[in-house]
Amino acid sequence: MKANILIILSLVVLSLVACNNKNSKKTGGEYNIINTESADGNTNSNLLPIIKFDELEFNLGTVIQGEVVSHTFYFTNTGKGNLIISNVKASCGCTVPKWSKEPIKPNAEGSVELVFDTANREGKQIKSAKVYSNTEPNTTELIIRCEIIK
Repeated sequence: MKANILIILSLVVLSLVACNNKNSKKTGGEYNIINTESADGNTNSNLLPIIKFDELEFNLGTVIQGEVVSHTFYFTNTGKGNLIISNVKASCGCTVPKWSKEPIKPNAEGSVELVFDTANREGKQIKSAKVYSNTEPNTTELIIRCEIIK
């Protein structure tokens, strides 16, 4: 009986170890894009995508506590490969990102919207979101600011 339990336990441990993907590196809850390969599989650095935002920071001004406010950041892929945004991670749960999920072709445009719920917040606020993409560097930080009044 003890031998059967030991065998089953060993199989479970081996299964968990075998499922571990050693090729991915996880940092801060996000997968780093180590290979900045274009969506077409081209690794020539001259053919990589380049994400160019119209702005990296926006001030929403003064808002009333409890409002849900948002701002859309627009970008263009100025590179020569397809741009892929793998994730956008906000600095806190009060900010929800929405972004273009399809590959962005060269010279095409996309967007990242940050939606901020001001409930239970007061005073000057700075919220940010990191955009993870197949560019070099692979992260871009977007910032929204505001002052919340009651």
